[in-house]
Amino acid sequence: MIMTAMIVNGEGKRGDFRTNNLTNSIIPEPQYIYVNGTGGVTITPGSVILAPGCEEMNSADFLNTYLNNYYGFSLKIVNTQAELETFLKSQPSGTSGASVASSSSETSGTLKTSRATKSSKASKAQSAAKTLNAANVIVSQSAEISVIDLSIKPLGSLIDPAKFDFTAEDIKREGAYYLKTSGNTATLVGANPQGLFYAVQSLIQMLPVQFRDSHTAQHTAQHTAHAGQHSAEHTAQHSTQNTSQHSAQLSAQHLNRVNSQKSIPNLQVIAAEIVDFPRFEYRGMHLDVVRHIYSVDYIKQYIDYLALHKMNYFHWHLTDDQGWRMESKSHPKLNEIGSWRAGTIIGIFPGTGVDSTRYGGYYTIEQMKDVIEYAAQRYIEIVPEIDVPGHSMAIIATYPQFSTTPNIPKEPAITWGIYNRQNNVLAPSEEVFEFLSDVFNELMDVFPGQYIHIGADECAKRWWEESAETQAFMKEYGLKDENELQKYFAKRIADMVHARGRKFIGWDEMLDDGLVDGAIVMSWRNVENGIKAAELGHKAIMTPIKYSYFNVAQKRNEDTLCHRSWYAPVDSVYLFEPVPAWVPAEVAANVLGGQGCMWTEYFPHRQRLEYGIFPRFSALAEVYWTLPSRKSWPKFQLKLVDQFDRYDLWGANYATEFFRSSGLSRNKR
Repeated sequence: MIMTAMIVNGEGKRGDFRTNNLTNSIIPEPQYIYVNGTGGVTITPGSVILAPGCEEMNSADFLNTYLNNYYGFSLKIVNTQAELETFLKSQPSGTSGASVASSSSETSGTLKTSRATKSSKASKAQSAAKTLNAANVIVSQSAEISVIDLSIKPLGSLIDPAKFDFTAEDIKREGAYYLKTSGNTATLVGANPQGLFYAVQSLIQMLPVQFRDSHTAQHTAQHTAHAGQHSAEHTAQHSTQNTSQHSAQLSAQHLNRVNSQKSIPNLQVIAAEIVDFPRFEYRGMHLDVVRHIYSVDYIKQYIDYLALHKMNYFHWHLTDDQGWRMESKSHPKLNEIGSWRAGTIIGIFPGTGVDSTRYGGYYTIEQMKDVIEYAAQRYIEIVPEIDVPGHSMAIIATYPQFSTTPNIPKEPAITWGIYNRQNNVLAPSEEVFEFLSDVFNELMDVFPGQYIHIGADECAKRWWEESAETQAFMKEYGLKDENELQKYFAKRIADMVHARGRKFIGWDEMLDDGLVDGAIVMSWRNVENGIKAAELGHKAIMTPIKYSYFNVAQKRNEDTLCHRSWYAPVDSVYLFEPVPAWVPAEVAANVLGGQGCMWTEYFPHRQRLEYGIFPRFSALAEVYWTLPSRKSWPKFQLKLVDQFDRYDLWGANYATEFFRSSGLSRNKR
């Protein structure tokens, strides 16, 4: 049944406002959407954005940059209703009336926007596009100028929750929004700035992808070829410089597709009405930059992927056995020694040997601050991680006295999976805790977010058992066993974090040792550990390996990426339920949400990385945004076909196993 009632008119009845049988390809699926199918908005280079405030300008800038990067034009932005009316009156009838962004202008794959300043003139100057070479592009004509109206205000002024099956609190959530496209106006209203930004993401996903042509089949074949290749090389080509080159090459691909169009077509957006809000407050993705480091430019591209999927946390894994990736002013030797390894394992562990190429690097404080600001403009908080007391080989290679075996030479690990095989744990001593205080405070000086990740996983306690000095420390401090020692480590670091007004996250091994007050458990081994933490009154973040680790294969026997026994197809990711139905409401309330993880042992460059994350990234976004009653695997499969077109538009790589397993075709229409 296709509804005719509109939300604003208040004619809907409880529970009957839902996705109807007309097409929408928004990922993640909105909680409530009515698609009319006719009378939508046409966006042309002559359209105009109304953005009355600084936060509205931030979302307007993002939309404009997206249009510029991927469609070859940007829109005029006005800040007041009077300015809008003056602009509309000034436009000749039947013409688009606005300039178009230069197709030859230099752009990267990232969506470069900035928070609007108090000066609307300066803000508009940042958003203004260069004039397009008229000989290269013919601007489509439009009889009416469409308006994209951005605003932030309580959604209760637009809709009556009593007529639907959500509450007044739902539409006050961080990220709640209302969107309506009808006639010549797209109305986007956020309950808060983040909500408006998410409304823009939904509008972006309602845009048609213009480049469905012969490149699609060719690109699909190229992706299949990429998937079968395993890099055994860990030379300078896998440095941050080369990662940047990969990024530039892929960005050039989508720019070439834009430039190849001799005409910029009108972008027809379906008539629809949406009320939406996130299910969970924490929706994130992780990236390990230790095993393989990625350029700042690509980190920004990765953050854009989060933004386009309405994710709001980026977990940045900065330290591990194979390297220390953040600049340290207090301990510069960490960058001189700990940030570099002598070589890298060749092939799948245990490998066929180790190359002899020095590998490494680190992010400067200024680079990290740049990334933090870039993420903040997209309402994404960065969760930085220093992983201790295990996974500390890079630290003890720099400071051997911090090891339980200080007389045995150490170096940053040149292989993977050294847990319990090499001594990579910190010894307990006041000197070590002073060091940890230095680096964690340094981390918190740079990263302003509420969450600090302390690791606390895979600490091989055998090295503490075998150390007389460690046993003496335990006796002095009244610690009866090694589990209590690890809890003591967590407590000391927790005190450092809490003293700065922050909260700490650790992997779910903390449960094995007993949880410190205030611990937030990131459950990676299974779902049950997250629920157990929630039952104990602690907050939990789900990222179970079976459904959330995107470094594992997407099909059986795909041994070019990881061990054959591990695989997570996109359907299992999508159908994953982070809070089983049997969990009591008071326990479920302690589950903050969840994230996907990308460990980069076998992902040395962008193409391989994106092959691992897409399309599973998109599936996971819907898991943590959309209510279970609104999800539909059959419908998601159809939306995913459109999403592959967007991957092509973005210049992103991806796996194509979905098409084989689903039986769907890129040409489903």
